[in-house]
Amino acid sequence: MTYNSRGTHSSTCQLKFVNFEFNENHSSHETEGLSEKHLVLRRGKPFKVTLHFRGRPWNPHTECLILEVWLGGLSETIPVQFSDEPSDPENWSAKIYPGDMHHHSVTIYVCSPVQSSVAMYHLLLHIMTYQSRRSYRLGNFVLLCNPWLADDPVYMPMDAQIEEYIKSDYGQVYMGTHLNMTSRPWSFGQYEPGVLEACLTLLQVSPQHLKDKNNDYILRSDPVYLSRVICAMVNCNDDLGILQGKWQGSYEGGVSPTEWSSSADILQQWVSSKCKPVCFGQCWVFASVLCTVMRVLGIPCRVVTVFNAAHDGNGNTTIEEYYSSTGEKLNMSKDSIWNFHVWTECWMKRPDLGAGFDGWQVVDPTPQEKSAGIFCCGPCPVVAIQQRCLRAPYDAPFIYASVDADVIRLIVRKGLVVGRRVDSKCVGQLIYTKSINSDTPENLTQIYKMKKKRKPTTTGRNSVMRAMECTGNTGPQFPAAMCVRSAGPQSPEMPEFGNTGPQFPAAMCVRSAGPQSPEMILCSQSGPLSPPGEEGGPSSSLDVSLKIEGMPSLGESIEVSVMVTNQSGSPRVLVEFLNAQLKDYNSNPQETFWKTHKEVRIQPGEVLKLTHKIPPSAYESVVTGDDIVNLAVVIKDVTTKERVLDMQEFNIKSPQINIEIEGGDSIQMKKEHTARVFFINKFTKSLSGAVLTVEGSGLLKGKHEARLSLMQPGEKIEKTVSIMATSPGTKLLKASFSHSNSSKVVCRSFQKVSVKRA
Repeated sequence: MTYNSRGTHSSTCQLKFVNFEFNENHSSHETEGLSEKHLVLRRGKPFKVTLHFRGRPWNPHTECLILEVWLGGLSETIPVQFSDEPSDPENWSAKIYPGDMHHHSVTIYVCSPVQSSVAMYHLLLHIMTYQSRRSYRLGNFVLLCNPWLADDPVYMPMDAQIEEYIKSDYGQVYMGTHLNMTSRPWSFGQYEPGVLEACLTLLQVSPQHLKDKNNDYILRSDPVYLSRVICAMVNCNDDLGILQGKWQGSYEGGVSPTEWSSSADILQQWVSSKCKPVCFGQCWVFASVLCTVMRVLGIPCRVVTVFNAAHDGNGNTTIEEYYSSTGEKLNMSKDSIWNFHVWTECWMKRPDLGAGFDGWQVVDPTPQEKSAGIFCCGPCPVVAIQQRCLRAPYDAPFIYASVDADVIRLIVRKGLVVGRRVDSKCVGQLIYTKSINSDTPENLTQIYKMKKKRKPTTTGRNSVMRAMECTGNTGPQFPAAMCVRSAGPQSPEMPEFGNTGPQFPAAMCVRSAGPQSPEMILCSQSGPLSPPGEEGGPSSSLDVSLKIEGMPSLGESIEVSVMVTNQSGSPRVLVEFLNAQLKDYNSNPQETFWKTHKEVRIQPGEVLKLTHKIPPSAYESVVTGDDIVNLAVVIKDVTTKERVLDMQEFNIKSPQINIEIEGGDSIQMKKEHTARVFFINKFTKSLSGAVLTVEGSGLLKGKHEARLSLMQPGEKIEKTVSIMATSPGTKLLKASFSHSNSSKVVCRSFQKVSVKRA
């Protein structure tokens, strides 16, 4: 592709046109497919520009060629030199190598500094003599980060990693619960038309750029700075950002977050609406869009799911949960545990912290808490979380609590705390990302979490301090300034902790405000609220554990077992309370849909197994594909009034929608293919108003539906569609099933389609 260029006045030696050698440059810079409009390059790597002249040939003895690069109000002049020496990685250079000068043309190799800013640049040419200067606007080019270059802060040493975390336009998002994980594919879509341009627009409308363009351009050389700017811009809470979040209520006026499956659709809508926020997103949508932007700009990025992710509302790295004496979970805490939370990791060096903090960094665009006054989170080194170096910027305490907080579960009755249990294993139970070149998950849990040096029941402020110490006993050594230690002065931004755990005398009350109730006052019946087994607290003589048997599926009974151990030397009469509630992945439970209780007797030292079945008829009318069940058991000693609690949260596997593509999942561009989609009713009852919907961005126009007014158990609903892709890359064919008995989509399925050029 060439650009005609006009000089400021005529001359016997004039520039006829410039050839930016698009194909060759895009191939050598690993940017093929990112844009059909612009030359897209990677910083620190030479690119080829061929100048063609008319009139007399260019005379290097009497005329100098000078290139000039402009970025906003910043410019750099680059004298063109004859040389066969390698380029200086810290400065712009323009070289003509032997054999690249011809009668009416010359090929110049231009190289940007390895720490160049990510942006759209303008390139000018000046042909200078002692008496005159002729100037030409050659065109624009885009510079991206370069993970292939060892001196770039985002350098990745393995080609397989770069292929997965930069070039791949397809990912898997893991959802559900750690007991019954589900996954859904996501199309990052960095090769879709307009996506690169949308990512550049994102930088141009950021508050940092609007406030001081030149300063923003200078700072864009730093991936740490870029990641904070982009993280804040993916949500719209402070700026002209991409997505508006919504977690409850109706999604009228927008798209339900569960319906999105492509970043390109979201970015294209945002640009076409002149930067109005796209409605609506939740954590996996925010993270997937951020992953797309990072990969486009050349920063390696992956989507990560934390199962049982804590949201620490008061910054004490502990999560409080409240239950009634019959096992109903109460909405009384500002803290919460999401069954899953999705964020990203970005790969970069951290020269601001030291080499020990290089590598994967947590960047979380979901607007939960403010960081330095804006809704963003990170980048925070993963190794800082593992080593508990909580002064390492950015937002390490919040991220640490998300994966490693202790959970304190309190049983309350008539405003009194009548039972207490501490769980140090629940939070961050599993941490997954997509494996390289595979849809199976890679387990990152041990990368985030060291084994805690305290018993599972330990809690209190002194143990919180131990959790916040930067151990540094294995792996890289970290500066003392990055670590929060239990001795010495405390950091001003960190809470101070005493040398003992929290003591609550009988006269003192624990206050807790909940979203659905006025402030409640919970008082200890007697003495301090030390957990059972901890020094100063009573020792429990009952133990209970709750287990969900197998992986529950819609249409089948949920099998539950409760193990009760009598650790005393006396027989006991107990009452078992079981309570099941519906909940969303990121909220407290709603109404109870099933409960039971019964009296049992247990002998000294006996281990008693109690089994239960929750039939489909108890949950089919309230549970849909995305819902979570909170199941809790409370065991009460009738004589001593001692109560113990255990709980599990799990999702119920949805029935499968089958998608079959004629000729397989790899298709040719601009050629029609047939796809057959069908669903079989595996519920125990008839379904009214059954609807099977098929859609696919880049494969189908609009939505295609099949309907049945009444669908009997075992009956099939089917839809056949013709698909055709107009661009290469990874596309997703999506199907969903709903019926009038439920207000939500019952289940959905996705099929990955690889599109190749004809």
